[in-house]
Amino acid sequence: MNYDELTLECEKENILVAEMPMECYDGRIIGNFVLINTKMNQTQKACVLAEELGHYHTTVGNILDQTDVSNRKQERTARLWAYNKQIGLSGLVKCFEERCRNKYEMAECLGVTEEFFHDALECYRQKYDISVSYDCYEIYFEPTLLIHKKSKEETQR
Repeated sequence: MNYDELTLECEKENILVAEMPMECYDGRIIGNFVLINTKMNQTQKACVLAEELGHYHTTVGNILDQTDVSNRKQERTARLWAYNKQIGLSGLVKCFEERCRNKYEMAECLGVTEEFFHDALECYRQKYDISVSYDCYEIYFEPTLLIHKKSKEETQR
């Protein structure tokens, strides 16, 4: 989803989004109020807003202290939520079907930054290990990203 679509979704969920210049953060959420740094482009803002929405839906309390294991777990959960919102396994398949040739094209196709895309792939690799089946596709994360559409014979096994 692009930044405008995400802000509309926030409105429907009574989450207030405001933009302002911030020195230390790209985004922050306090209750149902999200601050987004104005010093970013629309694609960066969409990635940050998705992560802040992930915190809204999955995080409990103040998790700024990342030396706490529980806080790091909540951070990872919020980021996974954002990756699934903006990319997901369906997004990887979309990139395959649209014949994206590299990670830059895939990130552009999905409307995310290259860094966000790279981090999502690493998170998916940790979650799914080497590969995962999705619909009629096999998605491999190691040794590099590879998406294979299964034949009818393969899907019947």
